[in-house]
Amino acid sequence: MIDNDIIALGDPLPRLVEAHALTDRKVSLVWADGSCTTVDLAPVIASRRVFIPLRADDALFRKLKVSEYGDSIEWEGGVDFPADWLSRLPPVEFDNADFRSIMDELDMSLDGMAAQLEISRRLVARYRKDTPIPRHIALATRYLAEHLGSGHRK
Repeated sequence: MIDNDIIALGDPLPRLVEAHALTDRKVSLVWADGSCTTVDLAPVIASRRVFIPLRADDALFRKLKVSEYGDSIEWEGGVDFPADWLSRLPPVEFDNADFRSIMDELDMSLDGMAAQLEISRRLVARYRKDTPIPRHIALATRYLAEHLGSGHRK
């Protein structure tokens, strides 16, 4: 092998182009591929002592920036979140259309979805229409989409 050969395994690492602090410790991210997501960093910031400065200081949180190579967002003092990790966070937005789409993708009936989420059939029907979807239901629904995939039939 020549010294300057490049060997690639798997997908390329995600790269960030822009990041903007929003309210309630949410961050808007623009990726090198042009996609945009909004993620909620509040749970992880609340879970580790190293993030206490970001928890307590709104001005510091708003000073986030994309690292030189686009491989993380960072703050003064060396606190950062890697782009690879950020790309795996669920987006904040999850609406009734997303819920219906996942049910359709999974070919899931009202009864089947109710059983998977351990909620009532009536509540599933309401989420399919216009009832706001709580965060825990959104996360559980995304989990089902990732782990049951399009081959599941119920």
